Amino acid sequence: MGEEAKTEGMRRFVSYTIEENLAWVTIDNPPLNALNHALMDELSAVFKELEENENVLIVILQGGGERAFAAGADIKQFPTMDQTGAEKFSSGGQDVFNQIENFKGPVIAAIQGFALGGGCELAMACDIRVASEDAKFGQPEINLALIPGYGGTQRMPRLIAPGKAKELIYTGEMIDAMEASRIGLADRVVKREDLLEEAKKLATKILAKGPLAVKAAKKAINEGLALPLREGLKVESRYFGELFNTEDKNEGALAFLEKRKPIFKGK
Repeated sequence: MGEEAKTEGMRRFVSYTIEENLAWVTIDNPPLNALNHALMDELSAVFKELEENENVLIVILQGGGERAFAAGADIKQFPTMDQTGAEKFSSGGQDVFNQIENFKGPVIAAIQGFALGGGCELAMACDIRVASEDAKFGQPEINLALIPGYGGTQRMPRLIAPGKAKELIYTGEMIDAMEASRIGLADRVVKREDLLEEAKKLATKILAKGPLAVKAAKKAINEGLALPLREGLKVESRYFGELFNTEDKNEGALAFLEKRKPIFKGK
């Protein structure tokens, strides 16, 4: 991540560092980065801090260790959980992942090893998924006579073909990175040793664009996905129009006409 990286936030399970406009968030709960209650609280707190940090425009989310991005919820609490507790457990996790999905800028998941259950749902809440060749994806909740509870039944069929999503959820099958890429669950697959560098290259490429436009694009896409096409097009027009009030729009147009690289200021 470079010598200029400065540690900004350290907690028991989640930490982050910031390099200029890029934040690296690391989940670290060995051996498989299980998403226990304390970790989820920390993840929410970290993204709130980054949301409020004006310098942070993009996040790369990674799992610590060698074995997993994140391998689901802590199942030890399930046997004593009743219906009311389970619904609260589910909605609480959904709130955290909604927070990540609606973060002000792009969130790139750098996925190595297992991304199972809640870990797969966490990856799907991110904007873009870069996976190492050894990554494994799946929603195995059906093996416990359960269904995904952190958004898997809703995000997966919006992200990939609904029939394929149903197959993966109904069977609990685990798939490798290449299959995940083929069906659209992973956006890039790279060698394990290249994972973080590839994620950073992608983040750097996005950071070179107008930050207000990137934010507007994310909002337009996320809001439009929940609407009929006609209503989604209205959302697009609104954000498109708002950008014409920005200095960056003028800079982008002038730079294009003058055949030079634009210098965007986020204004």
